[in-house]
Formats: sequence, C-alpha cells, structure tokens
Amino acid sequence: MKFVILSLFALATNGDFGKVAKYPDSDPLTVETSTGTFTGLIDPKFPNTLQFRAIPFAEPPVLSRRWLPPQKLSSPPSEHHYATRFPPSCPQFVTAVTSMWNVNLTKGNLIYNGNQNDSSGLVGEATSEDCLYLAVWTPGSTAPRPEAGFPVLFFITGGGFIIGGIDIPWQMPTSWVERSQSHIVVTINYRLNIFGFPNARGIADGEQNLGILDQRAALEWVRDNIAAFGGDPNRITQWGRSAGSISLDIHAYAFPEDPIAQAYWLQSGTIFSVNTPQDPMHSNFSFVARHVGCESPAGDDEDKDGMAELDCMRHVPFAMIENFIGQYGDRGETPTITFSVIRDDRIVFNDYQARSEAGHFARLPVIISNTANEVSSLVPWPVENLTAGPYQPTVTALDISFMVCPTFNSTVYRNQMDVPVFRFQHAGTFPNLNYYEWLGAYHASDITISFGTYRLLDDIANTTQFEIDVSESMQDHVLAFVKDPYNGPQETMGWNPMVAGDPHGGDLIRFGADGIVSQHVDGIEVDGVCIGIGEYNPFP
Repeated sequence: MKFVILSLFALATNGDFGKVAKYPDSDPLTVETSTGTFTGLIDPKFPNTLQFRAIPFAEPPVLSRRWLPPQKLSSPPSEHHYATRFPPSCPQFVTAVTSMWNVNLTKGNLIYNGNQNDSSGLVGEATSEDCLYLAVWTPGSTAPRPEAGFPVLFFITGGGFIIGGIDIPWQMPTSWVERSQSHIVVTINYRLNIFGFPNARGIADGEQNLGILDQRAALEWVRDNIAAFGGDPNRITQWGRSAGSISLDIHAYAFPEDPIAQAYWLQSGTIFSVNTPQDPMHSNFSFVARHVGCESPAGDDEDKDGMAELDCMRHVPFAMIENFIGQYGDRGETPTITFSVIRDDRIVFNDYQARSEAGHFARLPVIISNTANEVSSLVPWPVENLTAGPYQPTVTALDISFMVCPTFNSTVYRNQMDVPVFRFQHAGTFPNLNYYEWLGAYHASDITISFGTYRLLDDIANTTQFEIDVSESMQDHVLAFVKDPYNGPQETMGWNPMVAGDPHGGDLIRFGADGIVSQHVDGIEVDGVCIGIGEYNPFP
C-alpha cells in the first residue's frame, strides 16, 4: 500500500573541547562561547527560563559551500549577537496535498511559514539555506545548579528528512524547562531533502549524508560550549523523534568510539524502521538538474564525474529546486524522486543486522518509545471517509512492520550487548488530540505530551487535567533517565530496563491507557507479535 511517512519532525565542529567559556554570573542572558557572544531573552510567560533562539554552529552552506560538509565557523569569539528570534528553517516544500499535518486538527506542528498558509504548494516562505542554527533553553539564574552543570537533552527534529526545524510550536520545550528547572534542552536545524541528502555524482564518497553530518557538527558545538550555558558536556542525551530518532540511531552506529552523548532517547523510529530506496546511478539528482536547466549540452560522456552538473546546480536558486521537486511530487508524477539517507557504509550502513550482532554501535543506555497506533496518521488522509477512517487491519500491519518489530529488534540487539534499554508506549487519547477516535495514539501525538505543548490545541477541545498528568509523568520518567541513565529510572521511578530472555518480555511503561496515567505492563503485550505470540492491539 502506498503511504506517506511524514514525522514531525545541526550542528558543526566549532572549537576545542577544552575551550569553553565561564557561565556569566553577572548577566545570565549574555553568554560567551568559542564562536561568539550571544544575548538571549526571557519570555514573561516563562520567567524562569532563558532562551537563546538562534546560535549558528556552522558557516552558511551557500554558494560554493552548497552540498559540502558543514564548515567550521570563522567568526571571531569577540563578535556579539542577539539570539532573540528563531532562525529560518532549512529549505523545504510546503505540500498542497491534504494530510493529517496541514489540517486545523494539528495546527502548530509544521514550521513557521511567514504569510503563507500550511498548504501553499510552495517552498516555505521562512526558509533559507543559511539555516545551520541551534536553540538553547536553560533554567533561570536562580535555579540551583549541579556542580558540573545541568544535564542536556539534544533534540533532533523529525519530518521524513524533507521537513522540520527549530521553529515548530509543538516542539518548544519552554514549559518543560520552566517546570523542571533542572535540565537544558537544545534543538537544531539540519539540511533536508536534496540539500541534505543529494546523492549527486560530483560529491565525494562519505559526504552525501550532509544532514547527518550537520547533526554531528551541532552536537560537537554543544559539547564544546554547553558549559557556558550552565550545562554538563558529559551528560548530553541525544533525543530524536521519527526521522530524528532514526538519525540518532545512525549516529550510534556511525560514531561508536566517540558518541559524545551519554545516552539516547529514540522516539518513534530506529534504524530498522527505514528502508529507503537507493539510487546508485544518482538519477534523482540528475533528473532534477535536467529540469532546472543544468543538463550538460555535451551529454554525460563529457561530465563523467558530475562536477559540471554540480557546479551548475550550485547557481540555481534553492526555491526553484525545492518548488520543482515538491510540485512534481504533489502532482503524483512518475518516476518518483526521493532524497533521503544514503547507504554509503561510512555514515549509513548496508547491513545493520550484522553490525548489531557484532556489537558495532555505541553501547549507551537508551529509551525507545512508540505510540500505540503509529501509522494511522501516516497513511493518506481519508478525506472521503473521515468518520470511519482508513482500513484498520492495514494500519495495524504497518504499525507492526514499521515500528513495533523494528523497536523489538533494536531492543534485542542492545540487550545482547548488555545495553540498558528502557521502553515505553504512549497510548493516551485526549479530546484536543483525537478528534477522530480511529486515530488512536497516532504518530506524533506524543510530541505535545513530551514537550508539554498540548494547550496549542485548545481550539479543538480544552486540555484535560488527565492530559497534563500524563505529560508530566512522561517528562518525569524521561528526566530520571537523563539525569542518570544507568540508575535513575529504577531508583526514581521504579522503571526497569528490558532483560533479554525474560519470558514476560520485560518491564514496559504504558502512558495514558484506560484512564491511567502510567502503568507497568509486560513487554510481551507489545512485542509478542514479533515472535509469533498473540496479536498486536493498537488501542490498548
């Protein structure tokens, strides 16, 4: 069945690890880093949270730097910047095709789009190639600081590797940091679609997955500079959802000897969730090049290395490229063209089963979480049948193949290497998130719960106290892990890691089901279908 996977869902090597600035006690809103001094802001609605909304972590990937790996910033540390406005998102197309994500039921889950609407059928108005920025949310100056600094959640946005960014209302952690006053959150932009994953002939091997390299660069910047914001560089937990979750699993396998992170939170996606069609002939990039005026008059024989094609494409406005790809896709034309992660056996590998069995990944504690009915929001939006929704047996089968069993496989492989794996399932349904009952706990419905941004949907229905309780419980479970990923969940929340070979499938937390905020269930209830035991229930 044809279906669209859109999850709602930066970073450069900027300075030496030991060269971090002191926390400025006199002015907590002005922070000196290795790449400049930044002044943030305090939103009066959240008076105990400092926000630094736009900090560059790499040179703008424009002109001759388009389709190159992220470059270290050259701006001197003495430069002063105001980080009070969110940066533009990386180039991305705003589809005109009706989906779950551009109807009013999910308002606020897409990037800020200027004066355009969320189904414009054009490149995003507030997008730019100068987009390699990150944002930092940190507790206010009166919050008690651990001696080594606050633990850090480093968030990678989702979006199917074609959309996403910092400036998404659903993904603002302000209320969570305001409530906890005990952790920092960093969110990032990274290059997407053809700009992040070009698979062009003229690009060197190992440099095609630019979006992943952007993420790594941002993580390195945070490692080198987060102490200046009151953070602990030795307690960074990478967190991603959907494509962002797949991304951080890619990091775990690509950088096993130097992960930087202390732990991971994979929210709705592992490396076993993705099966991207590969394009060994680089035909997708060349197809786009031909349609925007970059076909070589002499033919491919005169441009065997693809450098002439690449040079021409560097002179085409990004909006023209994005609009061609997006509008071509909106029309449903064939052949289909896609730009996503590329298996190069350097950053993204061909055989993750073999690498897993050999233990070739960062053996760090991990949370892996899913929603109960992931795919109900990923199949084509049933415009003609919104009351009944899509055919649930098909949705359930995709739940199992796309999320349930990939999560189970990731759990097993990590357990075999004695890696602590903490699991939870979001099964809550709420009036403002579930206008249609058939949606269940759909893919991305846990975003507003984990970030605490559920009130953005009060125009659909009022937030309930139960919804707030579920959100705060989920946040508290995660924070116990972030503060101490080896012992925190057990000692603080009574939440145990999965144990390989446990006949009951291990300890799994379920949030929001049956009117219960959180409950412990046997993992076999969810994972059993992957080993032929029982049936999967997407509406527990």
